[in-house]
Amino acid sequence: MFLENLKNHTYHKGWIEVICGGMFSGKTEELIRRIKRAKIARQKVEIFKPQIEVRYDSVNVVSHDENQIQSTPVPVASNILLMTHEAEVVGIDEAQFFDSQLPEVCTRLADDGIRVIVAGLDMDYLGNPFGSIPELLAIADYVTKLHAICMHCGDLAHHSHRLVTDPSLIMLGEKESYIPLCRSCFNKARRTQSIDPVS
Repeated sequence: MFLENLKNHTYHKGWIEVICGGMFSGKTEELIRRIKRAKIARQKVEIFKPQIEVRYDSVNVVSHDENQIQSTPVPVASNILLMTHEAEVVGIDEAQFFDSQLPEVCTRLADDGIRVIVAGLDMDYLGNPFGSIPELLAIADYVTKLHAICMHCGDLAHHSHRLVTDPSLIMLGEKESYIPLCRSCFNKARRTQSIDPVS
């Protein structure tokens, strides 16, 4: 009876996509690409980012390559639920900076038939799992892990190495503050507390 009712019920299928990786790996670029394709398909799209993310623009989502798309900055993840009633696709950038409610918000959106595309750092500058990303990876229907290029040896980079001394977990910065490193070079940099980004 349940399966029969399910077949006769008209609904939109929602899911969660997570795009993760280190800094400079193209996460935001990929998020923008997917959102633009949804817009070409004439789907109703909403994009969000944490309010603290103001490196390139206080409103728009902007990639390192300076591609951008209009977004809505929000202070907490739960605010997203208040602004997605007509959306078919929801994009969320810099997910690691959101509070712990983000996985629940994404689940509710997906359960309501919305395609949710989330991009964020999977590890912090110490190489530890970052924010709600591990939980999002666990509940995601699709996961894409991107890699940058190690600035020391040219191998695939998994880590974001901080060049400046600042013990804060969250420190907004760009190429002057971070470089991508592979596992081996990252471990060397952590041991010696320094590394020449160009060898």
